[in-house]
Amino acid sequence: MPVFAVTYTYTDDTEARDRHRPAHREFLGALGDRGINLCSGPFGPEEAAGALVLIRAASKEAALGYTDADPFRVNGVVSAVDAREWIPVLGPLAAHI
Repeated sequence: MPVFAVTYTYTDDTEARDRHRPAHREFLGALGDRGINLCSGPFGPEEAAGALVLIRAASKEAALGYTDADPFRVNGVVSAVDAREWIPVLGPLAAHI
């Protein structure tokens, strides 16, 4: 099944991000338990605020659909979301993805 690189762009509302982070992580953890979220995390402190979520899904629409109920998206912490199919080819993680 294809893998999609889903990127979040966060709003500047860091207070809302902090408030909803536990539920957001619980949500993505549950997707991980189901084999959907392969890996996720925020961009570094020197980058624009956002995150990368690697999602295994049948289509781009399905990958985005898996994130619809993410508390960050539901509560307006994410100002933009995008998905692009990603094909892991080289490196130690490629065989596992």
